[in-house]
Amino acid sequence: MSSIETTKRILVLGVGNVLWADEGFGVRAVDEFYCRYSVPGNVTVVDGGTRGLYLLSYIEETDCLIVFDAIEYSLKPGQLRLLRNEEVPRFTGAKKMSLHQTGLQDVLSAADLLGRFPREMALIGCQPLNLEDWCGPLTSPVRAQIGPAIDLACQLLKQWGSEAQLRRVPLRNSGNLPADVDHATSERKARRG
Repeated sequence: MSSIETTKRILVLGVGNVLWADEGFGVRAVDEFYCRYSVPGNVTVVDGGTRGLYLLSYIEETDCLIVFDAIEYSLKPGQLRLLRNEEVPRFTGAKKMSLHQTGLQDVLSAADLLGRFPREMALIGCQPLNLEDWCGPLTSPVRAQIGPAIDLACQLLKQWGSEAQLRRVPLRNSGNLPADVDHATSERKARRG
């Protein structure tokens, strides 16, 4: 690895609202990624939830950005789509499903205005099935894409010279990600109700 590759500041970010079924895909994917993989010191993993412009400090310090999110692509439910570089901000402004998408587009625009825009970006989006189930779990076609989405993120990290390493023992509840939520407990409660 060259010294340029190892000095890239990389952000792996999950955005979404875990209170609205498949809208929580991005947050659940980034949490699962963190539980399964350790990353080099130049990689930051963040549960961005619905924090919008509060994510600017993370974005403006980033050379390379990976975002997990539920995105309305008008595809089959559960289908993944990878968008790269200039496609990312353009797509986050189209077909908004929720307030956090507006926030992500705004944060990218603000970083661009400040001259601190990531050099490389990737959006790993999953087509939702259900966004109307308050406190509901991810639907099965969307939940089934968490593993493949994480695999895509690992491939991108490897391309950027910062390979993720599978943990010998996965973490149970990360508890170390900003705005961490115990998703398994919240989904059990939702199924009982």
